[in-house]
Amino acid sequence: MPLASSTTTSSRLLSLLSMLQARRDWPGGLLAERLGVSERTVRRDVDRLRELGYPVQAVKGPDGGYRLEAGSQVPPLLFDEEQAVALAVALRIAVGTGAGIEEAAARALATVRQVLPSRLRQRVDALELSAAARGTEPQVDTEVLLALSAAVRAGEELRFDYRSPGRPGDAEPRPPRRVQPHHLVVRGGRWYVVGWDPGRDDWRTYRVDRMTPRVPNGPRFARREVPGGDVAAFLSARFKGSESTDAWPCRAEVILDLPVAEVAPFAGDGVAEELGPARTRLTAGSWSWAALAAALARFDAEIEVVTPPELRAAFAELSRRAGRTAGLG
Repeated sequence: MPLASSTTTSSRLLSLLSMLQARRDWPGGLLAERLGVSERTVRRDVDRLRELGYPVQAVKGPDGGYRLEAGSQVPPLLFDEEQAVALAVALRIAVGTGAGIEEAAARALATVRQVLPSRLRQRVDALELSAAARGTEPQVDTEVLLALSAAVRAGEELRFDYRSPGRPGDAEPRPPRRVQPHHLVVRGGRWYVVGWDPGRDDWRTYRVDRMTPRVPNGPRFARREVPGGDVAAFLSARFKGSESTDAWPCRAEVILDLPVAEVAPFAGDGVAEELGPARTRLTAGSWSWAALAAALARFDAEIEVVTPPELRAAFAELSRRAGRTAGLG
């Protein structure tokens, strides 16, 4: 993958290739005008691209011209400096997607890095990503991702087997599930399919690492709008236990006897406000009052519940459970 050099010919080849990629048909005269060369030079440059493996076809007609077709093999790729750096960064990020392409991405990154000028290589090497933090996330088969993506694009109903949490892998076979897939998304290192379940007449979210697609797909379907029109907000709301808005169903305000600097790093999407050297107001939420009480109890400090009373009741129940666990009642 040679980078485009600073010489006139290679720079012109890169410009010619970019133009051919941006538009289906280009009259030879217009290419020559845009590049500031003769039509004869354009013909020679097109021959050079063909020698590199790019399938540039001649277009017949009054003006004549050229068209970049799909090829049968991957030709050497030409990138400008910004594209090369962007590609290297994207390959580094790919390691943390859980898409099962880590090894291929690492090899591609090594190839790109090898041909980068030293100044660009230093920029790429300076980018440190904690991809290892995703090491415990389940990996997804690349072929499954491609199959699901194809079904989304084609608007075809998915038929698949699904491994539910805690269900043994050799359990009695169940009929395949069906869903009309609308989006394939990644969140927190995990891949999900968001789609409409016609059998349940509702939207559903499935983890891709638990899905085994069946062949062939089901019939085509008419796409419908995801509630709210924003799949990211919709998925975030579902993870918060909400059926509509992207907000926790249980929210409360408490005061902690801790400095705000010791609360803010663990507040998640909550809001921490300094009240004094060792007092912090925290507004936070969760999917249940019990879960919120347990999350707040991890702060090693006195907690004053400002509102609502449901959180006080949850703390009382949590206290009773803790007492029984400790053998105190």
